[in-house]
Amino acid sequence: MIQLIVGLGNPGPEYAATRHNAGFWWLETLAQQWGVQLAHSRDFHGFVGTSQQQGRKVWLLQPSTYMNRSGQAVAALARFYKILPAHILVVHDELDLQPGQAKLKLGGSHAGHNGLRDIHAQLGSADYWRLRLGIGHPGIKSEVINWVLKKPAPDDRIGIEQAIDRSLKAVPDMLAGEMEKAMRIIHTAG
Repeated sequence: MIQLIVGLGNPGPEYAATRHNAGFWWLETLAQQWGVQLAHSRDFHGFVGTSQQQGRKVWLLQPSTYMNRSGQAVAALARFYKILPAHILVVHDELDLQPGQAKLKLGGSHAGHNGLRDIHAQLGSADYWRLRLGIGHPGIKSEVINWVLKKPAPDDRIGIEQAIDRSLKAVPDMLAGEMEKAMRIIHTAG
């Protein structure tokens, strides 16, 4: 059962529409659907909100640190409220999936994603849930940094939005701990 949902991205208007902020887009859409106002919290290094869902409090967190310091925010909130890594969902951009694709998984490596790398380090665990939103790959490793910090092409943005909409439909299942059911919804494109 998920108690903390984190959307990853970089703060500031210059990053708002970039591929690296797909996790922010997802979390902002969920907050809007739930009618949750995210408010800045210095203690938790980000924008935080809560919602009563399925009879339990669910925390929403958008770190205000830069991507490579995301773990600072995640660990601060998780430790304060004693939320175990297995009850955390981190939503982030994924180079290895095409726009329109999304995958849900528990644990694994950070695969070079600096936000996940810092969360691993700060939590002392890789055993949290990840919702990976495909942003595609530029094809050349040396272009990755420029790729994630640029706006996606209009067709790619539409694909990312479709993956966001589809995966949001699986949130009730994720909150209930029905991860296999959630995966069937998320992994089915179209």
